[in-house]
Amino acid sequence: MTQQYRIEKDSMGELQVPADALYAAQTQRAIDNFPISGLAMPPPFIKTVALIKKTAAKVNMALGELDDNTGNAIIKASQCILDGQYQDQFPIDVFQTGSGTSTNMNVNEVVATLASRIAGTAVSANDHVNMGQSSNDVIPTAIHVSAALECHNALLPALNHLAEAIETKAASLGHITKTGRTHLMDAMPIRLSQELGGWALQIRNGVDRIQATLPRVYKLAQGGTAVGTGINAHPEFAERFAKLLSEETKLPFQSNTSLFESLSCQDTMVELSSQLKVIAVSLTKIANDLRWMNSGPLAGLGEIELPALQPGSSIMPGKVNPVIPEAVAMVAAQVIGNDTTITIAGQSGSFQLNVMLPVIAHNILQSIELIANVSKLLADKAIAGFTVRGDNLQKTLSKNPILVTALNPIIGYAKAAEIAKAAYKQGRPIIDIAAEMTGLDRAELEKLLEPGHLTQGGIGH
Repeated sequence: MTQQYRIEKDSMGELQVPADALYAAQTQRAIDNFPISGLAMPPPFIKTVALIKKTAAKVNMALGELDDNTGNAIIKASQCILDGQYQDQFPIDVFQTGSGTSTNMNVNEVVATLASRIAGTAVSANDHVNMGQSSNDVIPTAIHVSAALECHNALLPALNHLAEAIETKAASLGHITKTGRTHLMDAMPIRLSQELGGWALQIRNGVDRIQATLPRVYKLAQGGTAVGTGINAHPEFAERFAKLLSEETKLPFQSNTSLFESLSCQDTMVELSSQLKVIAVSLTKIANDLRWMNSGPLAGLGEIELPALQPGSSIMPGKVNPVIPEAVAMVAAQVIGNDTTITIAGQSGSFQLNVMLPVIAHNILQSIELIANVSKLLADKAIAGFTVRGDNLQKTLSKNPILVTALNPIIGYAKAAEIAKAAYKQGRPIIDIAAEMTGLDRAELEKLLEPGHLTQGGIGH
């Protein structure tokens, strides 16, 4: 079937646009100019730009800058996008003009087309939908607002869910003692609940880091327009916009004290990304511990069994792999890579504008989404369902020569080392060797070397 076209015109002249497209000339120029990755801007970002258009129309109407018929049409059209309609009308590549002007105009044009149909009169993408705005303040605002919304709606609930799942599992394992490991080598005993408690606090600290950064995410660029001065925007626009957006989203957005800062740099997104990177590192640690503990089942540590979710090999029957921890590790690698991109992009502010805004938006939202999604999977499909192989834990624990550490205050380090080496060499339980090489009776040794007791710390006597 032959594609049908219509002629659209912008300040650079005429060009063909698909006949059924809701966008117009400026969007089409961007589609033609940037056939790079096939990655469109994330739906949460597009929805946030639509939210900005909706909020701006309300403010401009209240200020007497926009007539009610046009303003209400823009509000209704923007709401259609917020409701998830017309997502196929936003095809512009992530790798586009650094200000994100292409995406801003894409939304302006689609909203203008829909609003014109609603209003029954021509609604201009630039003069009406973009009134009191510039791509240079819309896109930085959209980055902050979309990131804040996704943190509140997806990331923080997912991280809290993961922390709670780990804490619940830990509470059920408080009676189980295992061999601790440092340098991947046998070390003093530890309770499984203590080990998992460390994981839970890592995640809780991640939540705290995100929450500590959000107050700066709430500070918006909107109202700065082209360079931060607010040219072509009503003097009250910035404050009214932030107030109305806060009412709409239930988040404490505010106009930044320096709109020049908001336009010229992306330091806050660099900060938020760095906190996401820390969480990614925490998730990697947890995933790797789970993989090690699950390794085997015969030739590895074999301390736990993760839920069997799918066949693990196309050639080895019966093999089951730790697929969720592996997915977690891959997500972490992606997030760490995204942070590098955001860091470099954050350096790309020249004078009054950062010129890598779209790639910052793409990467920060992807990192938030990936961590949120995989945290729920880690909680529900790995942590909650793993079982403990108590027999394997006890087998290694009883022969652990490092238990002799508890005797250091009584017999000294040198004598304890001699006992440990003998136990290693003979492959016998440490208590048998200690009974032979010290003057301590067996009952006292049983008390001093009891693994569960040793997890409490302190000095043995």
